[in-house]
Amino acid sequence: MKFKIIPIALAVTFSFVSCEDNKKVKEEPVQEEKVTAETSFDYTVGEFADIKILKYQIPGWEELSLKEQKLVYYLTQAGLSGRDIIWDQNYRYNLSIRKALENIYQNYSGDKNTEDWIAFETYLKRVWFSGGIHHHYSMDKMKPEFDKAYLETLMKETQTELASEALEVIFNDKDAKKVNLKEEKGLLKGSATNFYGPNVTAAEVDAFYAKKKSPNPDKPLSYGLNSKLVKEDGKLVEKVWKSGGMYGEAIDKITYWLEKAEGVAENKAQADALALLIKYYKTGDLQTWDDYNVAWVEATKGNIDYINSFIEVYNDPKGYRGSYESIVQIKDFDMSKKMKVLEDNVQWFEDNSPIIKEHKKESVVGVTYKTVIVAGEAGDASPSTPIGVNLPNSNWIRTTHGSKSVSLGNIINAYSHAGGSEKLDEFALTEEEKELSKEYGDTADKLHTALHEVVGHASGKINSGVGETKQTLKSYASTMEEGRADLVGLYYLMDPKIEELGLTDDIDKLGKAAYNDYIRNGLMTQLTRLNIGDDIEESHMRNRQWVSAWAFEKGKNANVIEKVKKDGKTYFKINDYEKLRELFGELLKETQRIKSEGDYEAAKNLVENYGVKVDQDVHKEVLKRSSEFKAAPYSGFVNPILVPEMDDAGEITTIKITYPESFEEQMMRYSKEFGFLPAMN
Repeated sequence: MKFKIIPIALAVTFSFVSCEDNKKVKEEPVQEEKVTAETSFDYTVGEFADIKILKYQIPGWEELSLKEQKLVYYLTQAGLSGRDIIWDQNYRYNLSIRKALENIYQNYSGDKNTEDWIAFETYLKRVWFSGGIHHHYSMDKMKPEFDKAYLETLMKETQTELASEALEVIFNDKDAKKVNLKEEKGLLKGSATNFYGPNVTAAEVDAFYAKKKSPNPDKPLSYGLNSKLVKEDGKLVEKVWKSGGMYGEAIDKITYWLEKAEGVAENKAQADALALLIKYYKTGDLQTWDDYNVAWVEATKGNIDYINSFIEVYNDPKGYRGSYESIVQIKDFDMSKKMKVLEDNVQWFEDNSPIIKEHKKESVVGVTYKTVIVAGEAGDASPSTPIGVNLPNSNWIRTTHGSKSVSLGNIINAYSHAGGSEKLDEFALTEEEKELSKEYGDTADKLHTALHEVVGHASGKINSGVGETKQTLKSYASTMEEGRADLVGLYYLMDPKIEELGLTDDIDKLGKAAYNDYIRNGLMTQLTRLNIGDDIEESHMRNRQWVSAWAFEKGKNANVIEKVKKDGKTYFKINDYEKLRELFGELLKETQRIKSEGDYEAAKNLVENYGVKVDQDVHKEVLKRSSEFKAAPYSGFVNPILVPEMDDAGEITTIKITYPESFEEQMMRYSKEFGFLPAMN
């Protein structure tokens, strides 16, 4: 599970994706900017459309041993080797379209100062950032600001080929939404993701997996996680993502680097986990996937850790199939020590939760929380990245063996350095509100991330006999889980226990800053990511609105949150923070009940009534007020480049860190070096 809450006081945003190319391109040396401790680090790389590109540092790299540096390098290479997979998962024509666009970009020798060419470059950058032709956040198909005739001219001049249907889809209204969650449009029919064959229906998916029975019903396998479901000769068949199967060319490269990583593992537990991941990639066996997750979650020693495989199911409207992603991380010892107090007290939080006793875990086991330094990301975690992750997603593994929660410290730090306060100054009502956010907002964001991941996702239990949430809550499972974890964090951000644990010097100010920022974002500022008339469909945006809108409505009689008009502008002012905390507790109790009992109708009513529709007058106002800001609403990152230096025998002697000069340079280099999959239509 990923945490994608915005550091609202900084007015920035995140998510995740990646890129490639198999066309022949001219060899060019990589131009790199070298950074030393004496130079001033510039976090900003560039900006286009609604995107700001940043970069992040890897503090403490020089203190790692050569063996540890090799482990990080091999793991990042493994991650990048699978980056083509997310492109094909996102949409069946993405690889073809990207290859064509990149060939044009590399070989066009005409006038590059025209409006059309500038529009072409911008479109290509947007496609790179989103891992395809659909926006990384809104899921809407991105329309280029040049016409089909111009693209055909570019193709002709660069001898670029693209199938007619792939060409047409760039400009027409077909496959307009990557992930559609409106059931009336058809969850599969209305979604462009490449997880199902063209004639497979949602009902057929449900029936297919209803017949799947796990050998041990108390340890349900993650059926559908690593395959595409298609029809062959009228029968449903899974095309498994494994060596020798679908995506086999890329998976073989992933396992090549994972085997090298296994050879320099820090300890036996880490090596054993890597061996199981390799076996899983080679066989596609879901029991091996569970065995790997148990081994991975119990391998807690060492300075290096990683996430790699088909993991989050947000991009599947049916909630079965995992998107490929990779994050390689180094432990931040100082911050991890400070935040360890949360994992040490996770049982206290469970025992004192407002949920009913029957839904509480008697023993919360194996929860670990670390602040980490990201060394490389790929797939669904790049260029747009989460700021916190809690895994594994399997409920039975979490209950029996525990989970790992991480906060991506250097990513959060980069956002902090690159952010501004314009939106805070515009949308906060009072000077006191602004000062609270400036003084405590950063700490509140970090604590909310930690509570969301460590306590939130680890808390509560599903009633005996009730299925997994993807089966019971269906298309509402993701937003319900993220909202539930948000509510856990919100409830405890005003609890004196946080101050008692030494995590803040003033729980009252911290809690107020957190509540102000959350409500302001949930009811107003996140709307900058939508077009006028759009419903909210992204799971995290939905959960932020349904939490905020429910609390606003339920607190109306007591004027807990007040909608204020001042100088013709709308604001939301919290009048009673203690009462708002009680409301968050009530909603947490209900969302846990919904999950524990598998109450689909209650989940649907909560999300549809509070999390989907947008107040159009407020939306128009937010867009108008935000149009005056220079800051782009979305941000993402280029990765540092890990450059191994070799001796005469070909052995790595050291690994240096450099940075790409531009987003375009890194995307084209990735295309050349990690383009292992052919275009699959």
